[in-house]
Order: sequence, then C-alpha cells, then structure tokens
Amino acid sequence: MASDPSQSQAQVALILGPDSTHLESLITHLMSSSNWQRSQAESLFNLCKQAHPDSLLLGLAHLLHSSPNPETRTMSAILLRRHLTRHHDSFLWPLLSPAARSSLHSLLLSSLHKEPLKSIAKKLCDTVAELAAATLPDDEAAWPDLLPLLFQWVTSPDARLQEISLLIFGQLAHYIGQTLLPQLSTLHSVFLRCLHSSAPSDVQIAALAASINFVQCLSSPSDRDRFQDLLPLMMQTLTEALNSGQEAVAQEALELLIELAGTEPRFLRRQIVDVIGSMLQVAEADALEEGTRHLAIEFVVTLAEARERAPGMMRKLPQFVRKLVGVLMNLLLDIEDDPAWHGAEDEDEDAGETSNYGFGQECLDRLSISLGGNTIVPVASELLPTYLAAPEWEKHHAALVALAQIAEGCSKVMIKNLEQVLSMILNSFRDPHPRVRWAAINAIGQLSTDLGPDLQVKYHHLVLPALAGAMDDFQNPRVQAHAASAVLNFTENCTPDILTPYLDGIVSKLLVLLQNGKQMVQEGALTALASVADSSQEQFQKYYDAVMPYLKAILVNANDKSNRMLRAKAMECISLVGMAVGKEKFRDDAKQVMDVLMSLQQSQLDADDPTASYMLQAWARLCKCLGQDFLPYMGFVMPPLLQSAQLKPDVTITSADSDTEFDEDDDSIETITLGDKRIGIKTSVLEEKATACNMLCCYADELKEGFFPWIDQVAFTLVPLLKFYFHEEVRKAAVSAMPELLSSAKSAVEKGQSQGRDETYVKQLSDYIIPNLVEALHKEPEVEICASMLDALNECIQVSGPHLDEKQVRSIVDEIKQVLTASSSRKHERAERAKEEDFDAEERELLKEENEQEEELFDQIGDCLGTLIKTFRASFLPFFDELSSYLIPMFGKDKASEERRIAICIFDDVAEHCREAALKYYDSYLPFLLEACNDEYPDVRQAAVYGVGVCAEFGGSVFKPLAGEALSRLDAVIRHPNALHSDNVMAYDNAVSALGKICQFHRDSINATQVVPAWLSCLPIKGDLIEAKVVHDQLCSMVERSDRELIGPNNQYLPKIVAVFAEILCAGNDLATEQTVSRMINLLRQLQQTLPPSTLASTWSSLQPQQQLALRSILSS
Repeated sequence: MASDPSQSQAQVALILGPDSTHLESLITHLMSSSNWQRSQAESLFNLCKQAHPDSLLLGLAHLLHSSPNPETRTMSAILLRRHLTRHHDSFLWPLLSPAARSSLHSLLLSSLHKEPLKSIAKKLCDTVAELAAATLPDDEAAWPDLLPLLFQWVTSPDARLQEISLLIFGQLAHYIGQTLLPQLSTLHSVFLRCLHSSAPSDVQIAALAASINFVQCLSSPSDRDRFQDLLPLMMQTLTEALNSGQEAVAQEALELLIELAGTEPRFLRRQIVDVIGSMLQVAEADALEEGTRHLAIEFVVTLAEARERAPGMMRKLPQFVRKLVGVLMNLLLDIEDDPAWHGAEDEDEDAGETSNYGFGQECLDRLSISLGGNTIVPVASELLPTYLAAPEWEKHHAALVALAQIAEGCSKVMIKNLEQVLSMILNSFRDPHPRVRWAAINAIGQLSTDLGPDLQVKYHHLVLPALAGAMDDFQNPRVQAHAASAVLNFTENCTPDILTPYLDGIVSKLLVLLQNGKQMVQEGALTALASVADSSQEQFQKYYDAVMPYLKAILVNANDKSNRMLRAKAMECISLVGMAVGKEKFRDDAKQVMDVLMSLQQSQLDADDPTASYMLQAWARLCKCLGQDFLPYMGFVMPPLLQSAQLKPDVTITSADSDTEFDEDDDSIETITLGDKRIGIKTSVLEEKATACNMLCCYADELKEGFFPWIDQVAFTLVPLLKFYFHEEVRKAAVSAMPELLSSAKSAVEKGQSQGRDETYVKQLSDYIIPNLVEALHKEPEVEICASMLDALNECIQVSGPHLDEKQVRSIVDEIKQVLTASSSRKHERAERAKEEDFDAEERELLKEENEQEEELFDQIGDCLGTLIKTFRASFLPFFDELSSYLIPMFGKDKASEERRIAICIFDDVAEHCREAALKYYDSYLPFLLEACNDEYPDVRQAAVYGVGVCAEFGGSVFKPLAGEALSRLDAVIRHPNALHSDNVMAYDNAVSALGKICQFHRDSINATQVVPAWLSCLPIKGDLIEAKVVHDQLCSMVERSDRELIGPNNQYLPKIVAVFAEILCAGNDLATEQTVSRMINLLRQLQQTLPPSTLASTWSSLQPQQQLALRSILSS
C-alpha cells in the first residue's frame, strides 16, 4: 500500500465502491498466510473503518448476503460480529447513521433466513445476538422487528429456522433475560415443544441450550420453578440420542447439562435421584464411547463440586456415591503391564496407563475434596479390601492408587484410622507384582504429604524401614527410584529428632543408589538426600565428608545432554546439604561448587535445559548459607535472575467460543477463560518467573544493606508484578519482596553503604512501592493474598512510616475500609449458604476453614492500623474517627471472636499511643472493653484486660469512676478456677498487670490494704514475658520506695516479696530486664543488712531449698 494519502483515499474509494470484488479481495488478504500481505490488508481495512464505517459494514453485510464464496461469507460474519459487539475495541454501531442501521438490521435477518451452510448460520446467529445485546437493554425499540420475527421462526414448520431462533434466544438469555421476562410463558411453551422427541435432534439440542441459559439467568426462584417441568424432557434429549446411536448429539447434550450442574445445581434437586441415576447408567454402559461415559461421570462430579450453590446435596445420596466410586475404581483397572515400565530407561511412569485410568484418578481426587472424608471413607473401607483380596494385580494396584487419590480430601478422617490404612499399604510392599509395590510406595509418599506430620510422628518406625527395604529392590529400578522419592515426601514433614536414629541406614542406602547405573535411580537418590539433609539440619554434618565427594563428582562429570537432569538435581542437593551443615563445614567446597556454577552459567544452555531453573535456586541457597560472603558473586548472579523475573508470559488469546482448541491434556499450557476470551499460557515460563521472583526476595532478605546496588532494578521489575494475575506465586513473591527492599534501602542509608544516597532515597522508594501495593490490594481477587498484601503493607509502614504523607495514609485507610466491606459481604454469603436445606457438618467444617482465612485478614488489618497509630499518634485520630463506624459493629456479640479481639486491640493502641488525645473515646469504647474482660474467648479477654490496664495508666480522672467495675472484672479473670491453664494464662498475666496499674495510678479509689497484697499474691507472672518485665519492674519500684501497703504491717509481706524476687532471679533474664535484676539484687543486699536477724531468718526459711541456694550464690557473687 502506498504511503501517499491521495493514493490511499483512492484505494478506500475503490474498496467501498459499487464493485464488491475489491472488498472481497481485501477480506481474502486479511486471511493471508503472508504476514506482509496481511498487515497491508489490515491497514487498509482500518482506513475504511475510520473514513466510512457505514459503507464498510454495509459492504460486509452485502457480501454476507450475496457472495457465492463460503469463505467470504464466513469472514464477513466474523468481521461484522467484531464491529457490532459492545465490549469490543472497534464497536462501530454508535457511528452509524439511522439509515445504515436499518439496512444492516434487515440484511442480517435476510441473510440468516436464507444462509444454506450451518457453520455460517451459527456465526451469523452470534453476530445478531451480539448486536441485539448491545442495543436492546438500553432501548427495547432499537430493533423492533427482531423478537417478533424470532417468535415467528420458532413456531414455523422449518426446522432450520426453529434451530436458528433457539440459538439466538439462548444467547440473548444472558444479555437481555430481564427484557424477555414478559415473554417467559411463551418461551416456556416453545421450549417444551422443541424439546419434544418429535423434534429433530438439532432443534432439541438448541432448545436444551436455550432453556439451560434461561434457567441460569432467572434470578427469582419462582421463575425458575416454571421451568422445572422441562427437566425430564432435557434428560430425554440425552437418552433418546443414546438410544438412537447419536453419540455426538448425546455428548453435546451432556456438555450443556454439565454447565447446568455447575451453575444451577439446585434446579436439579427435586429430580436429583432420577437425574443422577440416569447419568450413572450411562457411565456404566460399556457399549458406549469412552468420551460419552466420561462426560456422564463429569456431570456427577461437577454436581458434587457445586458446593457453594448447593452445599451438601450430593452427600444426602450415599447410594450414588458408592456407585460412582465403584465406577471410578473400575476405570483404574484399565492399565496394561507395559514392558517399557519395567525397562525403566526413561522417566515415563505412565507407561501402560490409559485415558480411562487417568480420568478415574482425577475424579477420585476431585470427588474426595468436594464430598470430604465422612462420605468417602466408609465407601472406600468397603470397596478397597475386596480389591486387595482379589487375585488380579490390577485390582491391588487400583486400590492403592485410589487410596493415594482420596488422601487429600479425606485427610481428617483418614488420620483417625491411620493404623488400618497403613497396614493395608505396608502389606502390599511384599506383593509379588512390582507395579503393585510401586503403587504402595506411591501411596506412602502421598500420605506423607496429606496426612503429615501425624503419620511421621506416630508411624516412622513402620514406614522408614519399609522404604529402606524397597530401596534394595535392584531387580526393579523403578521401584527403587520411587522408594527414594517417597523418602523425600516423608522427610519433608519430619523433625530432626524423628529422623536421626534412621540416618545411618538411609544415607548409606542412598549412597549405594547414587552409584547405580540407572539414571532415574540416581536422580531419586539425589532428591531424597537433599530432603534428608534439609530435614536433619546439623545432624547431617557427620555424613558430609562421605556424601559431598559423590555430589561434586556428579556435578562436574554429568555433562552430556542425557544427564542434564542429574546434574541439576546434584546442584539442588549440594546447596541444600550446604545450608543444612552450615557455612563453616561447607566453606571449602563452596568456592569450588560456585566456580562450576559460574562456568555453567556462562556456557550456552539449551532452552529446555532444566539446569537454569535449578541454578537460580541453588545460588539463592548458597547465599543463605554464606551470608555476606556471597556478595562477590552477586554481580554474576543478578543479570540472568532479573532476566528470568522479567520473562513475558507466553500467552495465546482466542475468543471463548472460537474453534481454536487448546490441547486440554497438554500440561505445559494452562487455560483460563476471562469474559469472552480464552487465554492459554505456557506454564514453564510462569514457573521460572515465579522461582526467579522468590529468589530476588531471598537475596534482599539475606543480604540486607548489601543488596543496595540492585534495589532499583528489582523494584522496577517486581512492583508491576503485584498485579500479575496469570500466576499467584509470582504475585506472592512480589508482595513479600516489598518490605525487604525498603528495609534493605533504609539499612544501607543508616550504615553508610548507600553509594552517597540519603533518606530522600528511602522516601522515593516508599513513594513508589506503597501506592502500588495499595492499588494491587484493591484489585486482588484471592483472600489469602489480600492478607499477605496487608502484612507486607504493615511491614512497609514500619520501615518508612514517617515518610508517608497524608494522601498516602488516606489511600491506605480507604483501602482498609474497602477490605472490611468485602469481607463482610463474603461472610454474609457464607451465612446464606449455611441456611441451605442440605447444609451439613462437612459443609460447616469447610465454612470454618474459609472463616479462618477471613480471620487472618482481620489480624493483618489490626496490625496495619496499629502500626499507623503508633507511627502518627494523635494526628491519625481523624482517620480513626472515620473508621469507628466500621469498628464499633465489630464488638457485636454476633461477630467472630477474632473480629472482637482486633477491634479491642485497635482501641488499645489508640489509648496507649494517643494518651490525652484519646480520652474522648473512653465513653464509647470502655464499656465494650469492660464487658469483654469476661468474654468466653481467652484471646478476647487478654486484649480487653490489657486495654483496661492502658486506660488505668493514661485515663486519669476519666477512668476514675470506672475503677470499681474494672476491679471486679479483673478479679473474675484472676480468680477463675482455670486461670493458669495454658489457654488462659496470657489473659491472667495481663489482668494482673492491669490490676498493678490500678494500684499505681488509682490508689485513692480502691481499698489498697486489700488490693495491693492481693496483687502481690499473684506474682511472679510467667506466661506473657513482655508484661512480666513491666510488672516485676513496678514491684521493684514499690519495694524501693517502701510502699506501705505492699510491705504490710510489721513487714508482714516481706517473705512473699523475697520469694517472688528469688523466683524471678532464678529464671535468668526471662522474667525481668537486666536492669530490674540488678535492682532486685541490691534490694536483697539492703534487706540483709537492715532487717532484724529473726525476720531475716524466717524470710529465708519460707523459701524452697534450691531458691535459698540460688539466692546465696547470687548475693555472694
């Protein structure tokens, strides 16, 4: 195309002129495989669009109407759709004249009426539906002849027109469902007629799709109920298609019904028994295609997963659960004894597994997660033993594989029956068939993860010897390798004390496997050794000299392409062993290892070489092990690491209903559907990016001020990733790095290692990080990541609080309000779910887990506000005033204990850090605090009594009238029969501390001769070590000034005081600061010199013998 404007205008005039062949050839060029030709055509097309949208769209509509060429008609329909869809960037409808609009309407409907090819007619239905959706919701008269015509077609004898109108109605349901409500009874009778068995199957399927779409978009239950009588006919569409051998039609029907099960499961409830019964019949019918049977199973599993909409519904049908698990177990039997599996030459553990087997595995996992252990375990306990008792190895294998698959969803129930479960598995370690032994080892590995650490703590004496025995199976290298992998799973959840007695045996076996000829065995041994070292920490030092030479040899010698994974695993193992044994032991080898890594990094690694990602992690571990000694290598490590963190996701975007299919089974591509787009993403790129981001965070954390030279680059890389929605791990890593970067900058400035930059640098960095973090929090969809973001924000404020300006504080507070509102609406949704008729104990358990996540969020909100209050003190109070409408309701009895606790803590912070400025809030908040002193939850009591202490200290005359009530509230906490139980001791200690503050600041309002000795009788406190130091310091001050009520008449309470001192001094620096300790020692020496000998003797004799000894040695030193 010429760049000359006049020439371009001439070309546009030609294309949009009366001769349609020019437009037709432009369309052909838009589909060209030559990039040059295609981009020229796109530029011209865009010029036409800008200059004459009317003529362009009408030209396309004429081609669609009259071109004999199917490709041209197809492309015209697609282009029209794109430009008539409201949410598309190039929506042209608003630019069209009324005359063009009217012509376009009639051309589209006329084309639809006469289009002979079904594939093009369907695309045209999409175009018409999109245009209707874009215009009718705002103005019902925008396309006056559309709905009458559709109702005319749907009742015509022509099946093609019936199908077209149903397809369009189906799409309109989502867009203009409300507009169509007046026509609901007409539509209902239309669907009833078209679903009937006399209708052609295409019409039935279109009616099925349309009626399902309407059920989904009807918001009122009574409207949905009017469609209830369609359900038997919907199911009939499926059974008739199957009976007449039309499996393709049946599969279409199943896919539509699966959508219904996922979105409107309650619609199925009244007929649930018939519906699931039919589906399980299909699943069991051997004569049907595998794809059909899988879809029927998918329907039932989807229904089980639709928990949020119909909690507990499937659990009410145990007979079906039993049948379904039986069907899935049957799929697991579809496995062949493939020689490649025994040969163990390659990684492929799936040799001999079929698609039935894989689908059975996946569904057992999903089913157990959605229904839970109370439903699944009884069924499994009935089925699995019969499988294990059968003669066929396939049945033994299936039982063990099923156990591994259900462990995650059934973990709580399986932990209660761990002994039976384990004996089933460990008996199979002796099975004659190696694939069964492999499956038994696999089950142990899975259970170590899902049922740990209970399994490790209670049954290490059974499991570790069994795995050690399996490592001796030299006839079956795949079994050996898998036993090593299971050692990895087992030790990941293990403490050094459990592992130590077995280390000699396990490490020596793993060293033997390291020298095995089979690469998979060597790799298994390396990962197991790495995990064993990581779990046993310094206990691993005694094996270091035996193990390290082998590891270095593999690192240096495993050079050819077939050994790349081996070398990568050796790297991982060396770095974990180094971290376990520590810098001193590892130092001599570290330099040599890092030299090898440096030369590897400089060599050109292939794109698919695993070395690169393993190296990223190995460098970071070496840094953790060597600390500041690692700095000289940073210049070398950072460039490739930043490159990996900056990787662009490899994304393919298509429209959700396009014909481009991603390969569903391709593990390297993950697909997400967002609105009308389907996005395919290459997962390996995302994983490398996530690893790199995590490593950057590690370096900042480990090197502190030493990380200064890289802060800017890392901040510019990671801050945008706070909103990287393709991968949660990337966001999490970016979030955790934010406070690390700020503290690294602050530390470098304070220690003069910031290359001449001063505090203003920290402010600039903070101005970049904090607003972006707040904005990301606003958009974050995951509750768990919201909590991490608040946590990071809190740490950032701690580092750079004074640098925040009022606008930034305002945005943080506004965001906290937003988070509180969102949380409260999620809680409301959960409360609604709890009212559902099928709600049961399992659902209650799941809700409890979701609520715990919400509590974590509240914790972080409390910490954030606490930090803002500590940082800005009284100048934060205007914001606190705004928040009070959110905080006061949190004190409500109906609120979760964690919410009440957070609300109290926030007020405690205000009272403590704003002092006089906070007095005006006492009237509103103190009544809540006093009531909460006797709350049933100890954490709430602790926060409340702490607050009473703070108010007693700073409240002066405002607190005075309440001192009496406060005393009786504190007294109830202190005298409670279980006050010193481990759950209650923190509340007790804080109540004692608060009582001390009332004695100190409000003595004139109390009966001191009773209260002060009562307080003394509670000492020393030993649970809350922070309060202990405060209280024992106060005791010391009172003794120093010979407090009359404390010492008592005739030194009555001196023995108790000396006994308290003795107990505090015997505890070292735990219960008192160094300063308090030395003051106590001085006081005791003074007492020795000033007290009459008889008093002194009786005081000593009241002490326990070991306290007497300890005191004598302290006083004489």
